[in-house]
Amino acid sequence: MKHIRSNLLALVAVSLVTAACAAPDGNTERSPQASGAPFGTAEDLRYAQALWQHLRQLRLVGKNAIHGTPYTGTHPHGAILDTLDAVIRVGHETGPVIVKRNYGGQGASKATVANTPERYLKAVTVMFKRPGYDPLNRDWFWVKYAADGSVLKNPEGMALVGRVAKGSTKGCIACHRTAPGDDLVFNHDRYAR
Repeated sequence: MKHIRSNLLALVAVSLVTAACAAPDGNTERSPQASGAPFGTAEDLRYAQALWQHLRQLRLVGKNAIHGTPYTGTHPHGAILDTLDAVIRVGHETGPVIVKRNYGGQGASKATVANTPERYLKAVTVMFKRPGYDPLNRDWFWVKYAADGSVLKNPEGMALVGRVAKGSTKGCIACHRTAPGDDLVFNHDRYAR
């Protein structure tokens, strides 16, 4: 009887731990904080897919996307850039989004990108401000998409999504921390505190 009771207690303990680690949708995969992974988690990837769909519906990405004026870019984004920002809603979260299309390749110039952007599009980098997501880094959720909406990976094979390179001296957060206005945004200071 003692053996059955101790097995039952162990099963209850495992169930309680699993429930405590479950996401609000019931998913029991560990959160980025619980797993120690700073970015590129399954949860990050799921959110990035939902974000892409909302951006596509709003014509901020995809084949029918609205285009801004191309301008000369810098590494690591691309030779030519096009940036748009808006306020959007993804699920229960509403916040500003910055969509930067990164162009490059042979013949890429402001004029050629303006005329045939799909020919030169290499990646789409997105910052979406999620309330309470990462207060130390102004709650920005980061993702680098391929032109087709798939999430790109770094040379180590980690998906570039979530709190990308948080705590590192290189990467999205480290670079954007140098932006004026303490909002991690280079183009303007509208999101400064």
